[in-house]
Amino acid sequence: MKIRFNHTIILCIMMVCASGSFFSGCGYTTRSMLHTEYKTIFITPFTSKIDITRDTSSSQYKVNRPMLDTAITKAVSNKFLFDGNLKPVKAGNANLVLKGDVVEFRRDPVRYTDNEDVEEYRLNLVVNISMWDETAGKILWTENGFTGDTTYFVKGTQAKSEDVAINDAIDDLARRIVERTVEQW
Repeated sequence: MKIRFNHTIILCIMMVCASGSFFSGCGYTTRSMLHTEYKTIFITPFTSKIDITRDTSSSQYKVNRPMLDTAITKAVSNKFLFDGNLKPVKAGNANLVLKGDVVEFRRDPVRYTDNEDVEEYRLNLVVNISMWDETAGKILWTENGFTGDTTYFVKGTQAKSEDVAINDAIDDLARRIVERTVEQW
């Protein structure tokens, strides 16, 4: 007895096998690892703790940008809104409270031209952050030296202004803070 398979049957069998292996993958999920009781977050305004009078090894004084703390607070709040796992709310109405201090703003040369002019910089925004369970009144985690960064060219086709680069670094920092919060602690 000879068995003949129709091309359509073979194609259907292959699709069933492929979809079965696709849906039984590694278990990756886009869902949050937060406990189900955490639905809201209050982001306290970040404060600037940058000591601009302290000497550093790379320059005479530390670099600071006015209103950096306000821009970080706004970006973090917007990232939580975009992420959707925690809803930013006013103080007193939140399950979680995020507190943060801006402790350093660094602009370091990365690449020089042949004339020893700076061609590329790296910006680092460093914060100390902590997450509090508002209902229990206890700290859940703390991170010191938490950093967002970017690099930018000052000349050429890939050049961008320092203001644009700072916004990129703020966005990177906000994204990392949200990821740190919604991942399992």
